[in-house]
Amino acid sequence: MESVVDFLNVFHIRASGLSVTLSLFLISLGLLYWYSIYPYSVLSRCGIKHPKPIPFLGNIFMFRQGFFSPINELIKTHGRVCGYYLGRRPVVVVADPDMLRQVMVRDFSTRTCTLCDSNISFYDFIWNERWKRVRSILTPSFSASKMKEMVPLINTATDALMNNLNVYAESGEAFDIHKCFGCFTMDVIASVAFATQVDSQNNPDDPFVRHAQMFFSFSFFRPIMLFFIAFPFIMAPLAGLIPNKRRDQMNQFFINSIQKIIQQREEQPPEQRRRDFLQLMLDARTSKESVSLEHFDSANPSGVTDHRNQQTRPPASDQEHPQEPPTRRPQKKMITEDEIVGQAFVFLLAGYETSSNTLAFTCYLLAIHPECQVKVQEEVDDFFTRHESPDYTNVHELKYLDMVISEALRLYPPGFRFARDIDNDCVVNGQFLPKGATLEIPAGFLHYDPEHWPEPEKFIPERFTPEAKASRHPFVYLPFGAGPRNCVGMRLAQLEIKMALVCLFRRFSIVACTETKTRRPHLVAAQVKMEKYLMRISPTVKVIVSAFRRNHHHTLTG
Repeated sequence: MESVVDFLNVFHIRASGLSVTLSLFLISLGLLYWYSIYPYSVLSRCGIKHPKPIPFLGNIFMFRQGFFSPINELIKTHGRVCGYYLGRRPVVVVADPDMLRQVMVRDFSTRTCTLCDSNISFYDFIWNERWKRVRSILTPSFSASKMKEMVPLINTATDALMNNLNVYAESGEAFDIHKCFGCFTMDVIASVAFATQVDSQNNPDDPFVRHAQMFFSFSFFRPIMLFFIAFPFIMAPLAGLIPNKRRDQMNQFFINSIQKIIQQREEQPPEQRRRDFLQLMLDARTSKESVSLEHFDSANPSGVTDHRNQQTRPPASDQEHPQEPPTRRPQKKMITEDEIVGQAFVFLLAGYETSSNTLAFTCYLLAIHPECQVKVQEEVDDFFTRHESPDYTNVHELKYLDMVISEALRLYPPGFRFARDIDNDCVVNGQFLPKGATLEIPAGFLHYDPEHWPEPEKFIPERFTPEAKASRHPFVYLPFGAGPRNCVGMRLAQLEIKMALVCLFRRFSIVACTETKTRRPHLVAAQVKMEKYLMRISPTVKVIVSAFRRNHHHTLTG
């Protein structure tokens, strides 16, 4: 207080209680204003165009209706390298494929994160070396040999899906196929990641299903979240102190469930232990396998097919997404129980909606393009003349189905935006990127870029013939990311999707009904439900279709 009085005396201002209070108020107001605007010069200093931010919150209100359309408009207005402010944090949006090749494949100064600890909240992420260590343990769990072990678990969930679809086919009633696939993917995740057998369609009140749904109730525009965006430095200490009964209840349920299963597994002889993802992670605690960073690219068909040889033999180069130079040392092998629980949560977060959405959108597209569905069914019929059931190896024979799924993923990418943090100042393709900013990859924009996709709004599976893929820039199609930091569960997701669709189209035809067609379905289905972790495309209306058993002689063109 005396210092304030001395300051006022310099200007010959009589120090009264009111004047001191007023002076303190004005100084505080000035500091608050400075705090509210000082971060918003970063992008301009780097020559990156961006919309004008508002104090404290930046450009957050651009995204009240979702991120998909505003990001596309941002790129069209400000160029392929542009930016915005998410709260006080600068975000650099890069939609230049050549620059993305450098960003996603080369190991420049960015960091990647994933959930780690069992107390899942806003800040439980792992970065850099710890991420690499956990990723080095997870990568062998998604090798071809390990995926083959998952087939029986997926088959069980697929059988339940077929039984549920058969009920609708027998009744002839239109139904929401997205809901059916949501139950199917929930069953797969419960079985594969949480070692729990559920039938979520017929038992929606199952404790696992009920607690899992809590995981997807996050809202970005709650007042408390806007406060944290404006004052991020108090987020970490306060987030854990603010009571959150739903979060605590969800955490405790899954932590207790997994810990109980871990204890049961340790008491069982090895040959009696269920072969699922949870067991693979438990095995990794004592495994001598070691995977270095250059082997993390699970998009590479040959990169992890035989994880036993990874220590001595680098994978073949990936034509679509070249890998990092093999300069990294193998990571130290060790995974904690908390990290195992965290990775099970990652399965739920990354695998539930993404797979169910892809299945629903694929069936929706085939329902409104019956000529493509006929081709899929003909290929499936031919497949079953050679095989009794789909598995990890033989589903790769279904070339047209793969093109259909790829085109569905282009139109409705599982994650239409993803990001990396920039740890150090760097220059990529001549563009300066500042330390502390976030670099965003707008996969949704790239998937609709008319420079690379003629008539991008149309469903054309033939875009993914080998010849078409070879003639196209590999970094304009990023449904699972690219390079060593791509989606580690990509193989499992593709296996799950293909096995479900093969069984479905062997038995049923999916037909658009009157309710489907009156909704302008292509445009409606492409809308973004932004309450879901800010980066996914989900149906905003029910995906209503009809199913008919193929032996009922129903014609798709009818």
